[in-house]
Amino acid sequence: MNSYPLDLKKSNGSEQILTAENKQTHEVFAFAADSENISILKYNSSLFLTDQYKGPLKDIGDKSLVGYSFSADGLPTLYWSTKDYGTIIAIKYFFGNKTSKNLNFVFTSEKQTIIAQFQLENSFNLLVKDLEEQTLVLYTFENGTVKQKIFDFSAFKFQNRNTKFVTFNYVIQQNPIEKIEAEEYTPLFRSTTKSKLYIFPNRFVLTLDHNPKKTQVFDINLETEEIKEKTFTQSAIQKPKKISNSFFQDNKLYQTIASDEELFLDIKDYNSNETLKSFHITKNDTINFKTSPLLIQREDEKAKELKTTKKFLNYLSYLDIGLSVFKNKENTLITLGGTPNKIRQGSFFIASYSVDDFGFYDNSSSYYPPNYSSGYIHTETVYFESVWNPNYNVVKQEQLEPLAIDNIFYFMSLNKQIALDSILKYKDFYILSYYDTVSKQYVMRKFKDGFNADDPFLERLNTPSSFKKPFQKRP
Repeated sequence: MNSYPLDLKKSNGSEQILTAENKQTHEVFAFAADSENISILKYNSSLFLTDQYKGPLKDIGDKSLVGYSFSADGLPTLYWSTKDYGTIIAIKYFFGNKTSKNLNFVFTSEKQTIIAQFQLENSFNLLVKDLEEQTLVLYTFENGTVKQKIFDFSAFKFQNRNTKFVTFNYVIQQNPIEKIEAEEYTPLFRSTTKSKLYIFPNRFVLTLDHNPKKTQVFDINLETEEIKEKTFTQSAIQKPKKISNSFFQDNKLYQTIASDEELFLDIKDYNSNETLKSFHITKNDTINFKTSPLLIQREDEKAKELKTTKKFLNYLSYLDIGLSVFKNKENTLITLGGTPNKIRQGSFFIASYSVDDFGFYDNSSSYYPPNYSSGYIHTETVYFESVWNPNYNVVKQEQLEPLAIDNIFYFMSLNKQIALDSILKYKDFYILSYYDTVSKQYVMRKFKDGFNADDPFLERLNTPSSFKKPFQKRP
């Protein structure tokens, strides 16, 4: 699609490449940095190179590139930060005279911790948890300024699985928030988290699944800072040991709850709370709403098939359950399964498992972690995939074409010279950008859903079908 000669100097892993879209002009920018210099490539909306900038990095020190924004004049500002975000340097780059201007932001509060950093339209954002107040704080960087918005959760009530009232801070401390980008495929290892924040242009949706009986949803208006609460009850399972989670997609809430004997999957309309579709299976049933086999996968090993629902549910009951929902133009892809909780692995007895309702460790108590069973710590992932049409009918495997993300992962698995890669959703396709370590070039490649007949490389492949790794970050 596009390539540009780029000689990045290796130095302590300081090399970085970030590809971004100006949401107003639809221009695409590539920001490439090593320990000494910054190079910026500017492409128009047809992805032709129109301008470039190269200059020395000044006063950056040990800071890393964490984000970007675009001002009203279309010029980019890059944000460089220390690991703890204690100091952030904003540098605006001018293409006309090839100069730059620095602004410093010092994050001095020891009573706040960073939850997530993300782009929102053309701004760079930090979401912060106040460690004392029952609030989330949003810092928005744009046009050389920083704006603050505070979202107060002190008026809402929270209960743990034993119906005991706890604080918002306790829930978030025990279940750290995972940021979910609405238009991106979410791997299973991220969607099994109990607290998820879905990012939209004018709102956040925070879902909490710490209580297996229900999903608490908070709709956060970014303009007014108003928070609205909704509660979605999970289907009833009689066994005391049960696991549950949810996923928000396209104004629908997908809820799942399971034990070692049964599993429910419910799809509910977010606005009305009406159940649109419900699936229920027991350990003796065949799961007729899945497209793939039941799979078990250990890290760095190939997935293997589990022959029975009973075995699947038994493994699942010792893991963190979750589901990921991704929608393209035609179908909805569901990945449902369980992943090991990394925090719980290691010693059988870890004091951090026992915490009081205010978030303080109770060192007098220790017990077996949830993924412990008969002398064995469960470290596998189990899952299956379902592909549905708009009527929730299962699409058969032979009718499926690969998603763009499938093609990207497959391409990357065959090209070992790829480094510093990133994926950008652009118009109706995806751009994989990376540094080719052999040719020393910055490369952009276009990927679409389907068999990519216009791509000479992928056209030669016989079976570019399903290449996702649900719990691994990258191939």
